[in-house]
Amino acid sequence: MEDYNKIIESLNIKFIRSNSLNVIRSVKVSNFYDVQNTLIQVKEGVIAISENEVAQKGDLVFIPGGKSVEIAFGNTDVTEVTNESFINDRDSYLRKITDDVSIHTIQTSFTSVTFDAKAFDSVNFFNSLDIPPFVIPCQDVVNEAINKIYKESLGEKAGKDRIATNLTEYAVIEVFRHVLENKLFVEQIATNSNYFKDPRLIDIFNFIKDNLSSDLSNKILANVANVSEDYVGQYFKMLTGINPQDYIEYQRMEKAVELLRTSRKSIRAIGSEVGYKDTAYFCRRFKMMFGIPAGKMRRRDSLMNV
Repeated sequence: MEDYNKIIESLNIKFIRSNSLNVIRSVKVSNFYDVQNTLIQVKEGVIAISENEVAQKGDLVFIPGGKSVEIAFGNTDVTEVTNESFINDRDSYLRKITDDVSIHTIQTSFTSVTFDAKAFDSVNFFNSLDIPPFVIPCQDVVNEAINKIYKESLGEKAGKDRIATNLTEYAVIEVFRHVLENKLFVEQIATNSNYFKDPRLIDIFNFIKDNLSSDLSNKILANVANVSEDYVGQYFKMLTGINPQDYIEYQRMEKAVELLRTSRKSIRAIGSEVGYKDTAYFCRRFKMMFGIPAGKMRRRDSLMNV
């Protein structure tokens, strides 16, 4: 249990947004992808992430950031689309609950909370543990927290973002407790959280985060960890399960998404800021990873933000 407490203490959890949405037309998105984590509370109807993983009223769906997943909203006359097609026509499927929509067209409704969870303020926590999406049967404490988060996000009171972040932190810890208590993915957590025990790897994580626009070759990383250039790739993969250059590309793209959503910088400037001097190459890699062009990522903001 001490190791799990250490994991939780390392987390920096940041509330991003909350929305309540009506599903006015059932849809299955074959390759939903976001760098941020999403916790969904089903208000009415059903949301499924597989044939065997179906959430109903009061249940929760947890979608970790950085994973491509299939997700279906509603279960009657479902239209199957790609993530890009969904984004282009999302108003046909989802509407904010405050919008004027006939109650007779609503099959499913839900509230979502989107958040970052970074270990040591560097590593996308749930992605690094390779935890898949999963359904949590009705859990009153998390549902209550989500309702409060959404209410705070609508208000104008001082400190609303701080309260939303504190409540999100509470909800995420409850989700992690659910994983442990039900022995879900515990073996994966034990195997993939080795970096919590190695300060040299944490130094590499922090160095990468602070130097995304610079040369991050294995030679540079080897100097940070004080190991040989030949060994650093093997060492990194042994502890994380991925090679360092794949991890670096993910971090660069994650930062690019953040800049697209929060700044007005040009795509060329954003690509350069995250280490891509060739804008065309940056755009190709971005679309390959997320399934949509960088410009559309800027316009959409989030799948759950209509």
